[in-house]
Amino acid sequence: MSSPTLEKIKRLKLVAIIRSKSSKGLENTVKSLYEGGIRAIEITTNTPGALKGIEWIRENYTDVLVGAGTVLDSETARLAVLSGAEFMLTPTLKKETIDTANRYGIPVIPGVYTPTEILTAYEYGAKMVKIFPIRQLGPNYIKDLLGPLPFLEVMAVGGISIENAGDYLKAGAASLGIGSSLVDDKLVQQGDFGEIVRRAASFVQLVNKVDS
Repeated sequence: MSSPTLEKIKRLKLVAIIRSKSSKGLENTVKSLYEGGIRAIEITTNTPGALKGIEWIRENYTDVLVGAGTVLDSETARLAVLSGAEFMLTPTLKKETIDTANRYGIPVIPGVYTPTEILTAYEYGAKMVKIFPIRQLGPNYIKDLLGPLPFLEVMAVGGISIENAGDYLKAGAASLGIGSSLVDDKLVQQGDFGEIVRRAASFVQLVNKVDS
């Protein structure tokens, strides 16, 4: 049975990925994403101040789902839980990380690539998987996977853009993780938060159009 958090991710369909070389501009980035309509945000743990950022979002944006990304091991998973992360994403498949997240009742979405990895993640207890990087595979890969594995809940990550996002959703992706095409770190460092608002609004509008 899927968790309420995963159900909300599936309903929102968009997870903004914040990955930065510094903590500068984090609060303004979150504010801009929120203004554009984004309600699920992941901060990668290799972003300086990531765990404090997660705590800050939980305190200031109670209607936003906030998660930790690039969770590579069970130790980082535990720290993410203690910081208030409501979900976790990993770039690779590691059983110990899934076990830790499940122990705390926090959904973990592991990064997988092949059908064997995908099924293994499911058998380890992951209720949603992150196909990463999806860029070289394309939307039809998801459609082909769901033929023999219709029980899968898939998040597509890596190369999602405003031009192809609708194709991935139509192919069966339950959600999309969007990084640089939404939160380009260059925009953050330049202070161009208005562009982040515009991009966020464009993605939200596209998702609403696909749903209608």
